[in-house]
Amino acid sequence: MKKLLVILLLISANAFADEISVKVQGMVCSMCAQGIKKKFTEIKEVKAIDVNLDQKVVSISTEEGKNIDDETIKRIITEAGYNVANIERK
Repeated sequence: MKKLLVILLLISANAFADEISVKVQGMVCSMCAQGIKKKFTEIKEVKAIDVNLDQKVVSISTEEGKNIDDETIKRIITEAGYNVANIERK
């Protein structure tokens, strides 16, 4: 029973992540940031997007109860010409 409860908690925590932090390799200029922002604002689950060039991090805020899976995030960033180093959910 404990294992089932732990699994359900882990699934629900990831399913409704409101903040996603993506470490991206290859971003060097404001045009990089604009391109990534544009791609993510087209996604209906995205509430806000912020690109920090100094830290090479893309921060994604999702609409409440909505989520974007890791594969979609990786695909969008890869198609924009960059590499995903890490995805962290808060």
